[in-house]
Amino acid sequence: MKSRENLVRLKQFQVNEKRRQLAQLDMMIAEFERMANDLEVQIGSEEKKAGITDVNHFAYPTFAKAARQRRDNLKNSQGDLADQRTTALALLREAEAELSKAQMLESRDGKMREAESHHGRSAMIG
Repeated sequence: MKSRENLVRLKQFQVNEKRRQLAQLDMMIAEFERMANDLEVQIGSEEKKAGITDVNHFAYPTFAKAARQRRDNLKNSQGDLADQRTTALALLREAEAELSKAQMLESRDGKMREAESHHGRSAMIG
């Protein structure tokens, strides 16, 4: 029955790994959000300083243009990470279900062993 214990340990490891991956994605998404917000503030500051908010204006600040592009890239990357997070969450749920099954099997096997050893002792007594 050692193999069931090993299976449970393996499934627990897989669940922990999926949780770690999900947490890492959450951190990256939050970091990209923070960076995009910082860029948004910098863009506003540059536009205010120049007095120009029209991106197509010939004198629109070069830094603001570059910051807008970087912010847009961050937002796109953030969207990609959100998609990866959705997949990671589904994989975590799947791994949790497999762990639960393995734990139930181990528990059932333990109860059977316990019943067999109890039955064996009562046969010896009788």
